[in-house]
Amino acid sequence: MRLDRFLVRRGIHSSRQVAGMLEDGAVRVDGQIERAGKREINRFSMIEINGEVLQAEQAIYLMLHKPAGYLSATSDPVHPTVLQLIDHPLRDELHLAGRLDRASTGLLLLTNDGRWSKAVTGPEKGVSKVYRVTTRDAIHPDTVTRFLDGIYFAWEDRTTQAAELEILGEREARITLREGLYHQVKRMFHAVGNRVLSLHRESIGPLCLNDELPEGAFRALTADEIGSFPHAVS
Repeated sequence: MRLDRFLVRRGIHSSRQVAGMLEDGAVRVDGQIERAGKREINRFSMIEINGEVLQAEQAIYLMLHKPAGYLSATSDPVHPTVLQLIDHPLRDELHLAGRLDRASTGLLLLTNDGRWSKAVTGPEKGVSKVYRVTTRDAIHPDTVTRFLDGIYFAWEDRTTQAAELEILGEREARITLREGLYHQVKRMFHAVGNRVLSLHRESIGPLCLNDELPEGAFRALTADEIGSFPHAVS
């Protein structure tokens, strides 16, 4: 929304008064004097008039190392959820930018910025997600080609996009997806006659888990990490 429209819609000042305050340097956006009424702002822009704060909502961006046994949900009457692992005063405002099933582990992102989460999870964005899997049976070398060609899912009546499979051991592999269909990795292996025993998400786009973030812990993303998704709009 434009800054001048935001100020007028508050119903306290007329368009003429708002124009005058902008010209006089009475309006600040994120701590800086702003004279351009056409300046685009969002819900996380800090807006002040003559020192009075009109809007100061905090944007939150977190990464969590999800342990097994937690639901990727904000609440559940039966099972513990990943939100219970987040010790933050604005925890209840967060939503998940992508999910993992209860048995799976690894990287989860949480935020209260809907535009940012759409940039991370939107299927048209093509953000890569890397998983490490262990399987019940030995992984046949042909699986690499099958995954690149795509696996047909009758339920959605669609074929998966090309997925990159790196075989790491007889029953261990790393798979890279650029979409996020329901239980996609498990269903792809099931389609080739195998079964996933464990699934761990290592990265989402440029964001990677490392040994500094133990299982069950979370941390805030840095400004560079937040802005590392090319389609993100804050």
